[in-house]
Amino acid sequence: MTAAIELIVGLGNPGQQYDSTRHNVGFWFVDRLARSAGEPLRAARKFHGDAARIVLGGIGCRLLKPTTFMNRSGQATAALAGFYRINPAAILVVHDDLDLAPGVARLKRGGGHGGHNGLRDIMAQLGVQAFARLRIGIGHPGDRSQVTPFVLGRPDADQRAALHAALDEAQQVVAALLAGEWDRAVRTLHSRT
Repeated sequence: MTAAIELIVGLGNPGQQYDSTRHNVGFWFVDRLARSAGEPLRAARKFHGDAARIVLGGIGCRLLKPTTFMNRSGQATAALAGFYRINPAAILVVHDDLDLAPGVARLKRGGGHGGHNGLRDIMAQLGVQAFARLRIGIGHPGDRSQVTPFVLGRPDADQRAALHAALDEAQQVVAALLAGEWDRAVRTLHSRT
């Protein structure tokens, strides 16, 4: 048993112009969880984001979508975690990952930021790397100089379908994560192709 997840933070950029971009898959995931639980996300100014509390399998969990832009995601995460006294080990951050193909979702505990500005700021604000991550693969444009327009671009229909399939699979293991069944969640998610 490892720490049960008490807070799920989806990373993305606020604003309609970013809604459908690859960089916002973390927002997509949190929106799905809120919708499936019938709990709307509401603006929470003191947490610099949109927040909700859901119950899944009889276990409560907080959801957060920072509205601070990606490179200030830590400000919102630290504000909510601090207010509710949530240990960083009980936080799951959902983000896009260039190193995974579209349609691949992977869980990970700790590690570096890999150049991801949202993760970088969360590490700086929390002062630790020891939080969980749900990495949603978006693929790589092939050239480092194309990364920014790629992540801020919209996936084509096939890629979008693959991303939503990955989010579907990841959503199936959330109950296990809330129950502290990390190993079971990893085995289940990582065994899917």
